Amino acid sequence: MVGRAKAASGEIGDAIIIKKYANRRLYNTASSSYITLEDLARMVRENVDFQVLDAKSGDDITHAILTQIIMDEEANGEQMLPVSFLRQLIGMYGNSMQAMMPSYLEASMANFRDNQSKIREAFEKGLSATPFAAIHETNMAMMRAAADVFLPGMGKTKDKPKPAATDELAVLREQMAAMQKKLDELGK
Repeated sequence: MVGRAKAASGEIGDAIIIKKYANRRLYNTASSSYITLEDLARMVRENVDFQVLDAKSGDDITHAILTQIIMDEEANGEQMLPVSFLRQLIGMYGNSMQAMMPSYLEASMANFRDNQSKIREAFEKGLSATPFAAIHETNMAMMRAAADVFLPGMGKTKDKPKPAATDELAVLREQMAAMQKKLDELGK
């Protein structure tokens, strides 16, 4: 009975249900009103959880709608995604690492959001390189961990001894070289 009450109110779990009709209109079932993509963007910024369903088929089209919001933001002069990033992202489609990218990007964004106040603080103090170096180190650690899961043994070298623990950059370079070698082997 509780599930029916939530479904009737336009919510499943904590997510508000938005229905998209064939005429491209979006209907917020919780507020019983039509909304725009700008309204959905505002809801995202306010951390309101929602799910967009095709009104006719019932298919979940949240991903497509969120991608459309990003495209609209990018087209309206609010460009945040550099061309080089977009090229790299497109290049990952069909790549052997494609399956790993969604969780890696999610973890990277979560890490960035968690450290957002620290980054702001560092910029205010004029330490612009420091926060990004820390984020880079964390991202590299996540990439190594993901590589160990998806490509076991790739980060381990058999012939060369590991550099001293204090030489972290050398360790990262060695691991990235090993990862690139393994990717090259997989691509052949």
